[in-house]
Amino acid sequence: MEQALRAGARRAAGLPPARCGRWWRGLKHRSAPRAPPAAEGAGERPPRAGGDRQLPGPALREAPQAGPDSRTPRGGLALQSRPPSWQKGWERRAGQAAPAGRESWSLREGDCSKARERLERKPLCIERTKGSEILFGIAPCSLALSQSRRDVFRLFLKQSSGSQRLVMSEFVLQATARGVPVHHVKRRELDALCRGQVHQGVCLEATPLRFKSLEEAEKPDLTDEESPNRQLIWLVLEQIQDPMNLGALLRSAYFLGVDRVVTSQKNSCPLTPTVSKASSGAMEVFDVYSTDDLRSFLKAKTAEGWEVVGTVSRPEEVENVPVISCLEFQWNKPIIIVIGSEGDGLSLETQLLCHRMLAIPPGRALHPGIESLNVSVATGILLHSICSQRLNHGD
Repeated sequence: MEQALRAGARRAAGLPPARCGRWWRGLKHRSAPRAPPAAEGAGERPPRAGGDRQLPGPALREAPQAGPDSRTPRGGLALQSRPPSWQKGWERRAGQAAPAGRESWSLREGDCSKARERLERKPLCIERTKGSEILFGIAPCSLALSQSRRDVFRLFLKQSSGSQRLVMSEFVLQATARGVPVHHVKRRELDALCRGQVHQGVCLEATPLRFKSLEEAEKPDLTDEESPNRQLIWLVLEQIQDPMNLGALLRSAYFLGVDRVVTSQKNSCPLTPTVSKASSGAMEVFDVYSTDDLRSFLKAKTAEGWEVVGTVSRPEEVENVPVISCLEFQWNKPIIIVIGSEGDGLSLETQLLCHRMLAIPPGRALHPGIESLNVSVATGILLHSICSQRLNHGD
């Protein structure tokens, strides 16, 4: 039967007998039905690329489900009715490709957002008025606004809510009363303005404060504060260089009732915004004077009948000047308290111009290396001991 079919096909195709066998085998191979894949899970693998099988496409997945008439000649269901496991794996991997793409796109969007946030975090550049400085902190800015000692250009307030809102409203009222523009900015702008100092949400652009000259201090004052019967206390600072110490000294002197503060111009800290902040704003209301010849100033005050009193942390190092405890000190005429620098104390030339030297007695035997106090703390103790006598006398 097969030989008859083969001969008929050869005659129909017009092929010679030598080529008929090879042509017949190819025809037979193409017309033979394909066997379905083996059972799932039995080592199935997807067809290799470039073979005669093609990967399943949309037509295979969208084919209708097989019915009773869709059986193959061997009685099995059509391929569309039950995709093999390799097809499921391919579809699963294809389905995962899209979320991966979305994830990478999401990462790119996240990078853009981070870059945008970095740009937003960069503080705005606020151009300052020539010759101005930035005060910071609630007390210094409030007192500078309430006084007329500075020219004020702009007030910067943090965009705030809650407990600070009332404080900011008071600043707005103060600034409005003086005709000062108010700018509400973010915290990072305030940080940039005061270079990272503790601003408490307030910065003020204003002209700097300068030391007053001693000629201004010598002008007669007709107020009761300068009456001849009142005991006067002046505080003289020799080469105080730390702005935090200078601010603390001014705060103590103002609080305890010192009448004048005089500093030496040489190697001394100027009146900076840091000094004002450390003084809690006392610098804004308290006159500070300066001299370029401290020794001549002390000699002149001695000739006027003032007593010059120095301070020392180690009494054994002082020669030719009597040293007493601050607790034993008594005074009945105008005095000048002279405070030395943080490291070296009073210079030898200044010590020799003092009538007496005061020391603070310690409360215990001190360990080597910590025999002294911070200059601002020591000055506060001495001033309290001396100023309390004036209060006890009722002057």
